[in-house]
Amino acid sequence: MTKKMLALTLGLSGTALAAALVLPAVAQESLLPEGFGKSADTPAPRPAPTPSPSPSSTPAPSSTAVPKGGSAGATALAPSTVATLDSGDTDTGDEASDGEEGTSGQLKYDLPPGARRLLTRVGPLTPETGGMAPDAFGVRGQYAAAIMRSMRGQVASRWGQILLRRALASAIDTPDTISGADLAADRAGLLLRLGESTTARMIVQSVDYDRATPRLVATAQQTYLANADPSGLCPYVPAGLAHGDEQSWRLAAAMCAGMSGEAGPAGWAIGRVRSSGKISNFDILLAERVLGATGAGRRSTTIEWDKVGRLTSWRFGLATATGIDIPAPLRATEAGSIRSWTVLAPMTPMGDRIAAAPYAASRGVLSSEAYVSLLSAASSEEEPPEALAAQTDLLRSAFSGANAADRYTAMAEYWSAGTGATARYAALVATARAAAALPTGADVGADPWQLLGSMLTAGYDNRAVQWVSKLSVGGHGWGIMAVGSPRPLTGVGAGSIGSFASDDDSAETLRSKFLLAGLAGLGRIDAGQASSAASDLGVDLGKQTRWTRAISEAAQRREPGMVALLAAAGMQGEWDKIPPYHLYHIVRALHDVGLDAEARMIAAEALVRV
Repeated sequence: MTKKMLALTLGLSGTALAAALVLPAVAQESLLPEGFGKSADTPAPRPAPTPSPSPSSTPAPSSTAVPKGGSAGATALAPSTVATLDSGDTDTGDEASDGEEGTSGQLKYDLPPGARRLLTRVGPLTPETGGMAPDAFGVRGQYAAAIMRSMRGQVASRWGQILLRRALASAIDTPDTISGADLAADRAGLLLRLGESTTARMIVQSVDYDRATPRLVATAQQTYLANADPSGLCPYVPAGLAHGDEQSWRLAAAMCAGMSGEAGPAGWAIGRVRSSGKISNFDILLAERVLGATGAGRRSTTIEWDKVGRLTSWRFGLATATGIDIPAPLRATEAGSIRSWTVLAPMTPMGDRIAAAPYAASRGVLSSEAYVSLLSAASSEEEPPEALAAQTDLLRSAFSGANAADRYTAMAEYWSAGTGATARYAALVATARAAAALPTGADVGADPWQLLGSMLTAGYDNRAVQWVSKLSVGGHGWGIMAVGSPRPLTGVGAGSIGSFASDDDSAETLRSKFLLAGLAGLGRIDAGQASSAASDLGVDLGKQTRWTRAISEAAQRREPGMVALLAAAGMQGEWDKIPPYHLYHIVRALHDVGLDAEARMIAAEALVRV
């Protein structure tokens, strides 16, 4: 059976568009692995390189079509959430490989030597295309990889994830202490857990398959499953059989044989796996369904989900690739990463994509533009659900109402229609461009903090600052702009922070503590005023831990990629679990390495979401 037929039946990588279970926040005193900062490969501090140019005051909204970051890898995937098969996770071989060529065996490679990609610099994004400088992560490869593998949970900040995706997808130099393929595996693994399946694939594909180490081979399997692209597994089958989970790679070998029109070897491989008894029959049936889609299957395959207790990457990938609907009960318990993979997989039923889209938008997987485009596409289908039709009617009015008053009324109704914090914040993401287009003469009430927060979800800070003159000092909207504005506001001090705190309805005045942390980190309040406000609020921004020292030292070394990684490590979980001193150190470090725009957006986001 030809590859052309396969592409038509499975919707594989050529048609793809633009992770693990969301775990409770890691204890904030132990975000980093044991021995963090004391690894044997840590060299003496090097002279600080010239920092890269600062971003413009208005960060460009992220795009799912050309992601600005990446992540995914099997080595760091939680066994309880994104297992390959029921028999357990693939053995990923945690030991780093020292060789450039990896251990994939004698694979045939058709490219001439001059066209092959080096492992000394891996990644798709250059500074000219939105990436970071090649030395953005410094020279301690094992150090960076250990942090990536230690991160299991979600990042609280949408802007923090956008920044981390950009850093991980950058073409960075490989330190001497780690194999370029292994570091790529850890980058892709983290991206997968963040739900960034398409960017993870970009990282995996940046390494020639015959140079893949066992760790990258295992990560590649998870990556192509996350993208619902079983054909992507085929180049890695020999190495997977030699160094990975033999039974899952035998199933992959069977599918690849079927894609090549070799029904005999495919059936033989399936039979061997079934007779081993090591893999659930349900997962074998999914592989047979792939064979049936290629025409190599010898019998029809019926998929029954009745006895399936959880959704793994194998089940998601093969079911999605072959057009099998995943039952709602399994969808209800799926990992956050799989929700994001669902949104990014264009062959997934539109209803499932729409259901998962608010989560993906609130996490930064979808840009504002991509989210609106997805809603628009869903509403244009024949007989869309009534709830979706009402939602898109409001959104349409927010963008194109007869006058400013009608547009703002539609926005306000849209913001309040969602159930839960995730849906409400996703609504702000969806209306970002509509909010930015609203004239400042419109009647938006005394404190339009949601309007300003909506603009800043997509980085429209220059537009938002035009509303400052209409804000009352000490109001919610004023606090958002005090940290989110491209230039400092006048009159910011302990008194105005106290006024803000007097109307703060957040638990334990967390919003006011975040305001102080953001202002202090950006250097927009002097030390005396900051100390006075901290005393009034009962917060210690100067608290020191291994993590605070690590991010401060990375900033001193002028390593924006490492700062972005450590910032994300310090924001695992949800905003109400992030201590204010973490936000202070994150904002300060980002500001110090020239990522001022991102620092401001993260600080403003904190005030919007608590």
